[in-house]
Amino acid sequence: MSQYLPVLALLVLAALFAAISFAASSILALRHPTSAKRAPYECGIVPSRDPPQRFPVSFYLVAMLFIMFDIEIIFLYPWAVAHRELGVYGLVAVVGFSAVFFLSFVYEVAKGGLDWGPLRSDRRVGDVVSAARTATTTVRRVGLEGRTEQDTGEAA
Repeated sequence: MSQYLPVLALLVLAALFAAISFAASSILALRHPTSAKRAPYECGIVPSRDPPQRFPVSFYLVAMLFIMFDIEIIFLYPWAVAHRELGVYGLVAVVGFSAVFFLSFVYEVAKGGLDWGPLRSDRRVGDVVSAARTATTTVRRVGLEGRTEQDTGEAA
């Protein structure tokens, strides 16, 4: 029990410091509340309208995506430490685990969950990709002057 005495003393000191800080702040702080001080502050921008009552669902989907990738990284660290002991089974498990997360990310991108703002509804795949578009019309070959067909790998 004596080995935990320093930890207990540190916890008591931290609690005492926090209590004294709050008490000193409430006693010594000047209070001049105004409507400007009570208003929400966001990077110096004065709010021009009331915030919406509900967040869009895509906001929650992106938030869950970030949480999912955080969880993936948390599980990758132990594997990285013990990958030699786990062998091929550990590698297959981690690749399968990562594939599930990557597929969920691909699904999110395909559904347009990461498209924000007013241009979201204007961007459609049919408008961007035309039937006349091929590799020869869109890829511009640069730096081929002076090379033979054998050097570039193209057959006549």
